[in-house]
Amino acid sequence: MNISIIPIVSEKANAISEGTNRFSFKVSPNANKDQIKSLVEKLYDVKVVGVSTMNYEGKKKMRYTKRGIQRGKVAAFKKAIVTVAEGQTIDFYSNL
Repeated sequence: MNISIIPIVSEKANAISEGTNRFSFKVSPNANKDQIKSLVEKLYDVKVVGVSTMNYEGKKKMRYTKRGIQRGKVAAFKKAIVTVAEGQTIDFYSNL
């Protein structure tokens, strides 16, 4: 099974990762914790201590335009918080 993993880089995610060695990722909705753990260990060469996952529902959005009210929906996604071993970090900016 192919699972995708995308790092979440925001102010809140960076603040959490600096203090607690926890990193946020957006993952495939059908990925389980074992798959996420093995993929992060393989991609970033770190020891993963724990994985927490959350399912987010899509939000309904509405905006006013010249043509009237436009309604839509933001896609649902699954978020994983990965805790790495003490003394290890993940550098998202090294591949730029």
